[in-house]
Amino acid sequence: MKQKKIRQRGTTIGRFPVGNKNCITDVEGVKVGHITLDSSLGGEEHACTGVTAILPHGGNLFQQKVVGASYVLNGFGKTTGLVQVNELGLIESPIMLTNTFGIPAVSQGTLEYMLERNPEIGDSTGTINIVVGECNDSRLNSIRKFPVQPKHAIECIQSASSETSPEGAVGAGKGMICFGYKGGIGSSSRIIHTSDSVYIVGCMVLSNFGRKEEFQAARYVLNEKGNVPNFPKPADGSIMIVLATDAPLSNRQLTRLAKRCGVGLARTGSHFSNGSGDVVIAFSTAHKIQHSSEASVETRQQLRDDHPVMNDLFQGAAEVTEEAILNSLSQAVTTIGRNGTIVHAYPFE
Repeated sequence: MKQKKIRQRGTTIGRFPVGNKNCITDVEGVKVGHITLDSSLGGEEHACTGVTAILPHGGNLFQQKVVGASYVLNGFGKTTGLVQVNELGLIESPIMLTNTFGIPAVSQGTLEYMLERNPEIGDSTGTINIVVGECNDSRLNSIRKFPVQPKHAIECIQSASSETSPEGAVGAGKGMICFGYKGGIGSSSRIIHTSDSVYIVGCMVLSNFGRKEEFQAARYVLNEKGNVPNFPKPADGSIMIVLATDAPLSNRQLTRLAKRCGVGLARTGSHFSNGSGDVVIAFSTAHKIQHSSEASVETRQQLRDDHPVMNDLFQGAAEVTEEAILNSLSQAVTTIGRNGTIVHAYPFE
C-alpha cells in the first residue's frame, strides 16, 4: 500500500487550513528526528521499535528554555520530567518518545547528549529535567530484550530536521498498533489567523490505542475492502500527544490547550480506557527563557484568555490531534514483529 496522508485519500478534518508541510515542523524552529530499529534478535525475538525526538528549537534547549505544560487524560503510562514541567512551566530538553522499557536508556542517552553540550550542568549550575514519554509496543517488539540503547537517543537527536517528518511505522512508532491496525507516528498542523497575527499549531502523536470496533471509520468515509486476518485482541494501549505552537501562551494557557487534544482523540473513537496512558505535552516557541539572568523581573507577552483567538486555538488543537492520529494509520505499513506476529495496515485500498 502506498503511504499517503489522510487528505490525499480524500478526507478533510476540520475547518482551519493546514501548514505548508501539514506537520509539527510547520511551527518555526521545531525539529523532529527518528531512529527505527527493525532486526532479528535471534529465534522468535525481534527488535521492532525505535526512538523519536521533538526539539522545540535547534539551539541549546537548556540555556534557552521554552514555556511548556502537560496534561494527563488517563494516567496508565510512564513518563519522566512532567512533574517539573508542570511546576515550573518550562521545557529544557528534547521531548523523547520510545517504548515502555526504553525510557531508562533514552533518558540516559538524552542526558549524555545534553551534558556534553552543557558542562556546567550538575557542577556550577543545577541539574536538567529530561522529558521522555512511551507506549507499549510489546506485541511486535521483544521489549524484554531492551533493544533501545542510549546511543539511539543521541543519534535520534542528532538526526533531527525541520523538514516534513516521516510518519507511520517509523521511530518510536515502529511497533505501535492503533485500533487493531498498524499505527505509530502521525503529524498535522493548522494555521490560525487573527486580525493582526498568524499562529501555527502543530501536533505529533505516537498512536498505540483502541480496538478495531471502536474506530469511527464511518466519520471519515473510509472503506474496508478485502479480508484482513484477525490477531490477538489488543491491550488498552496508549497515546503520546506532543503539541507545539508559536502563539504566545503561558504554561497555564498551554494546559488549557492541551486539554482540547482529548477532543480530537475522542472523535476517532477513544474513550481513554482504564489501561490507557493518554498524555499530552505542549510547548510554545514564542519566547526563549534564558537559563540564568541577573534581572529579578522578566517581561513576556501572552494572549488574552477572552480574545476570540483562544477558541480558534482550542479548535485547532482538537483538529491537529484528530488528523495526526489518522495520519499515523494512513502512513503506516503492514509490519512483522516478534513471534512472526503480523499487524496489517488499515485497508484503505
